[in-house]
Amino acid sequence: MKKKLLQRKSIGVALSVAVASSMFVACSKDQTSSPSSTNAPKATNQPTAAAGITYPLQTQDTLTSWEQINPNLPAFFPNLADSPFGKQLEKETGVKVKYTHPADGQSKDQFNLLIASNNLPDVIEYSWGGTGTAAAYPGGPEKAIADKVILPLNDLIDKNAPNLKKLLQQDKELDKMIKTDSGTYYAFPMIRPDNGLVFRGPMLRKDWLDELNLPVPTTIDEWYTVLKAFKEKKGATAPLTAQYSGELNIQDAFIGAYKTANRFYVDDQGKVKYGPIDPQFKDALTLLRKWYAEGLIDKDFALNTDSKTLDNRMVSDSSGATVYLLSAVGKWMDTGKKKDPKYQLVAAPYPTVNKGERAFIGQRDFKYNPAVSKAVSASSKHPDLAVQWMDYAYGEKGAMLFNFGIEGESYTVNNGVPTFSDKMTKDPKYNLQQLVSQYTKPNGPFLGDSRKSFNTYKEQDDAVKVWEQTDAAKHVLPGFLTPTVEESKELAKLTTAISSYKEEMFVKFVMGKEPIDKFDDYVKRIKEMGIDNVVKIYQDSLDRYNKR
Repeated sequence: MKKKLLQRKSIGVALSVAVASSMFVACSKDQTSSPSSTNAPKATNQPTAAAGITYPLQTQDTLTSWEQINPNLPAFFPNLADSPFGKQLEKETGVKVKYTHPADGQSKDQFNLLIASNNLPDVIEYSWGGTGTAAAYPGGPEKAIADKVILPLNDLIDKNAPNLKKLLQQDKELDKMIKTDSGTYYAFPMIRPDNGLVFRGPMLRKDWLDELNLPVPTTIDEWYTVLKAFKEKKGATAPLTAQYSGELNIQDAFIGAYKTANRFYVDDQGKVKYGPIDPQFKDALTLLRKWYAEGLIDKDFALNTDSKTLDNRMVSDSSGATVYLLSAVGKWMDTGKKKDPKYQLVAAPYPTVNKGERAFIGQRDFKYNPAVSKAVSASSKHPDLAVQWMDYAYGEKGAMLFNFGIEGESYTVNNGVPTFSDKMTKDPKYNLQQLVSQYTKPNGPFLGDSRKSFNTYKEQDDAVKVWEQTDAAKHVLPGFLTPTVEESKELAKLTTAISSYKEEMFVKFVMGKEPIDKFDDYVKRIKEMGIDNVVKIYQDSLDRYNKR
């Protein structure tokens, strides 16, 4: 026992080091959250009983699950088990589950403590991806299995998960995504639909643009004109603002205009590159530095670490533009219109340098979202039951519960199409997303449904059409690549220091605390820290993935 505890502690130390890296760990909270239009793939007609498995299951055993709680739910219920969704899931599956939820904003730290402990729950819902921005466990799933933290799922799925098994047989692309290079399944996936892959991008105050007789900007120069007008004619103290979660969360807007990214990406030749040391990244930094010096970028951007600050900026007239989630469009318009009926937001394309160019990169995720997948811990006393319980979400009836909730309460079916009920859409106090949080699980391991939409404004529907006009599909590095155990050790050794130094210098360059002439020295330093080795590991992982 003592030896096992020491092993857990050593894992925890490695985690606490690796998770500190903002560009290698899970995306910021608002990225990993599914979009407010989490339109998810239409549920196929999957059986709820197959291979001898019939729901509700006949069991007296209780499962334990560690997972983040939807931030909207605590306003109604403190625990998922108490919610209508939790109670209905227990009723339909026949399985009682005790949930543990990390405190909001503390999930990374509490995940570290959980893994380092000697008392793991049956299932853990977190990021089990392997590379890029989705790897919360250092080394990803291969390392987690080798460390005896989670179980390989091949046999368990084969025997106990007929719904997921059928989906993987039907969708070879998905099957390729959710296993390691060795062919090992490691988690039950969140499956996004084709119409739910793009859910964030640049947005501006449309009412201000109209008042100033300005078009929606599409180029860097047009953005400069708009931001100056917002500052000088509308009195905006932070014309362009954004949340800061380990990095400035404009993602690759503006930076991507220079054919690079503020992270790892894949170039046109299929080669992995580290954007922050590209020669053209200096041009992006020069632009942001100029805008910051002229008061066009929020001077306190590095302090905007929570969404409430961003909310206040965007509805208080201190800011007129940002890069954020689709859900915010609806939320901010609800609030803004109460103060000013003319308040309106509009999506803008990811900007380019030259008019008419197609954006090099932008936000676009994959159908498999590793950030909220559920793994079975190696400590589970009920792995078969855990897998049967999770598989329910991939059957027809389970998918309806996860996506829409309880028929007659949270949704009705009209002409065969599920639609959220008036109880969800016409409440005078709470918005649709807040109310639906009681009845559904917006993020997590289940089969999404393309008919689901949380959009309450036409502007949200229009935004997706605007933001998806990029070449992100070619250039975004998948977050579910799986390095080998040895490669993982090398990543754990190098990435934290590189990430910390890169972000420290990014902030200094933008704020003018470090001369831009020092860019070459900065690049040299990152190379000395071993970035070429990291790039090679990611390239090798990508090559292996492509050959699966």
